Amino acid sequence: MISGSMFSGKTEELIRRLRRAKIARQKVEIFKPTVDQRYDAEKVVSHDANEIRSTPVPSAANIRLLANDVDVVGIDEAQFFDDEIVRVCNDLANRGIRVIVAGLDMDFKGNPFGPMPALMATAEYVTKVHAVCTKTGNLAHYSHRKGTNDALVMLGETEEYEPLSRAAFFKKK
Repeated sequence: MISGSMFSGKTEELIRRLRRAKIARQKVEIFKPTVDQRYDAEKVVSHDANEIRSTPVPSAANIRLLANDVDVVGIDEAQFFDDEIVRVCNDLANRGIRVIVAGLDMDFKGNPFGPMPALMATAEYVTKVHAVCTKTGNLAHYSHRKGTNDALVMLGETEEYEPLSRAAFFKKK
């Protein structure tokens, strides 16, 4: 499990781990939610433009159906999946498949995001990565939405979001 705020390197770390698995000649399948089309419809792409081929799926149940005959499954943007993602990850892990999941731990309001708490609770290993706060230069834990759109899911980049430390985030509220 790799979690953290926006711009913290979650996808970069996911891609790094999956490439290492490929170097080790393990069979790897990568999935992302179809809703995430920011950089590419069929690739997982980091903010630093690193990319890896993936299969976009509309729901977590599709991953279970498509993850056949593999050693490693990578899942990006897990917060956008339904709660079934927790059962899917555990079922795959129980079959001996290494599952590497990346996603936002909190939404733009600072609340736990979707299935992420349950995924972190059931994961053997959790890596929390941090961005750098654009206001203080300290570690950023929060993904602050700059605009007034109150929708829970709003895909965006630096125009819409900025990473903030706890102090800077709660000063904005």
